[in-house]
Amino acid sequence: PNTVLLMAVLFVLAHLLMTRTTIGRYIYAVGGNPEAARLSGVPVKWILLFVYTLCGILAGLGGVMEASLHVTASPKAGFMLELQVIAAVVVGGTSLAGGQGRIFGTLIGALIIGVIRNGMNLTGVEAHMQSVVYGIVILVAVLVDRLKAKV
Repeated sequence: PNTVLLMAVLFVLAHLLMTRTTIGRYIYAVGGNPEAARLSGVPVKWILLFVYTLCGILAGLGGVMEASLHVTASPKAGFMLELQVIAAVVVGGTSLAGGQGRIFGTLIGALIIGVIRNGMNLTGVEAHMQSVVYGIVILVAVLVDRLKAKV
């Protein structure tokens, strides 16, 4: 329950940051085209520093939550979870080309990937095949994104 509450609070804060602040608009601008953002007066280096710092803080918080969930710490904890994270973000509608994506879409993508993961675990799909499925999901989502971009 505490992790769900924390996720809900972080979701609201991230949504407010990205939709209601100048920094949020700057982040989208830098993600879309850093050179155009720089020419428009956006402090690109400062925004990148801010984003990477925020990512580091949130990754650390995620590590603490993961360790508290399992009541142990292991250097192998979270191995290959990045594939699920990328799949969730891409399924949520974020373009890997940059500049496009929304917090709510990422949440929906995470829920979809969670359902897929639980379904594979319940049906006994082996771990290496689960990675293959996530890879296929990413490829399909990127293909759909590219086809939408051409239209």
